[in-house]
This record gives sequence, structure tokens and C-alpha cells, in this order.
Amino acid sequence: MKFKLDENFGTRTQSFFREAGHDVQTILQERLQGASDEQLYEICRTENRCLVTLDLDFANVIRFPPTELGGIIVIRLPHNPSLSTLEQLASQFLQALERMQVEHKLWIVELGRIRIHQSQAEDE
Repeated sequence: MKFKLDENFGTRTQSFFREAGHDVQTILQERLQGASDEQLYEICRTENRCLVTLDLDFANVIRFPPTELGGIIVIRLPHNPSLSTLEQLASQFLQALERMQVEHKLWIVELGRIRIHQSQAEDE
């Protein structure tokens, strides 16, 4: 699967995705730091990539419909997060990805659970 990691993910998180066999690009590698949310969304839509981010703005399915791109993953960190917590959440997501499809969906990943937003078209 094709992913784009937002600028708050480092090389260790990238390696988790690559080791799982995924095609990963990052905002940092592409020098897109500071790009607007709309620009990042459009880039992911054009490249048909799933955006992985900590930015809660992307959980707004009206503003950023996940059905228009490879999916949106919002990772929710607890208060006072650590690098190991971020890695745990990324690992949790990648394990769930082995059982479920993320394409065109919004997943909100929290410690111990993943909430999946279903579009109305999928419900029908």
C-alpha cells in the first residue's frame, strides 16, 4: 500500500511501514513542511496515497473526505506521549491493516482501539 507520513513522523516510524512492505513517502523528504492541510490532502489524492498524521483536522470527513484518496489515518497520542508510544500506535495500526482495508476510509488510532469512519455509501 502507498502511504504519506506527515512531518511529525521520523525515520524509525518510516522503517516500520517499509518493513511491512509498504511504499512510504514523507512530507519531510518531499520538503512539504508547512504546506496547508488542503495542499497535503490534494497531493495524497493525486498520488492515491493514504495520509498518516497526528493532525486532528484531518478527522473532519466533510472537509477532508477519505473516499477521495487512499485513506486517512489519524493517530491520537495520549497526554505526555513518548517515542515508544508513537511506535506502539504505528505498530497497532499496521497489525490491523493485515486484517482490514483502509482504502477510502478514516481510521482514528488510539491506544488499544481503532475507530473506523464508514461513509454513507458504504453503509448502503
